[in-house]
Amino acid sequence: MKVTIIDYGLSNLLSVQHAFAHFGAETLLTSKPEDVLAADALVLPGVGAFQDGMAGLEKLGLVEPIRQKAAAGTPLLGICLGMQMLFDESEEFGLHKGLGLIPGRVVKIPDTDADGCPQRVPHISWNPLYPGGSRADFGGTVLAAVQPGEECYFIHSYEAKPTDETDCLAFTVYGGRRICAAATHGSVLGCQFHPEKSGEVGLKIIEEFMKLADR
Repeated sequence: MKVTIIDYGLSNLLSVQHAFAHFGAETLLTSKPEDVLAADALVLPGVGAFQDGMAGLEKLGLVEPIRQKAAAGTPLLGICLGMQMLFDESEEFGLHKGLGLIPGRVVKIPDTDADGCPQRVPHISWNPLYPGGSRADFGGTVLAAVQPGEECYFIHSYEAKPTDETDCLAFTVYGGRRICAAATHGSVLGCQFHPEKSGEVGLKIIEEFMKLADR
């Protein structure tokens, strides 16, 4: 199958491309709206600031094509900043509008933990994934091959807070507080962690996304 990876200037494209190629996927790196509109499956990677990411998408005319594909039910995977841009808005360096594909807001990780002690921000570590919402496990989702407690690699200063708790597919814990690690809404999925940098666990998630996209 072909996976279309969106290039808007703030993406670690090579590692994402290699992760999908590991399973034999044909990948297309593109900045063109027409390629996005023709895609069977989309990946929105990203590192950096929210406002810069959205500005890059807007400059290339990609915002509406991405929204159209999500509305049509095309599988869409957002990674790190890409996940955050799936939400309605972010408080990073002011209030900025996102793609509005998952209801909720992106906020700064507190610089103190649940006990009031200083904690490091950005959050950089391998952290376990646990089922979010009312889920007992990850069955039937893109995380179906992941066992609760398996770890993925995180590096971020802001966290997404879905309006509807059931949109939180997985959470992790940092400083004694829950952080949404993965979110889903319809055919849209976001991973705050980097599956492409998370070893065998991350590869299982990539493979499951491909299986879901190929149905």
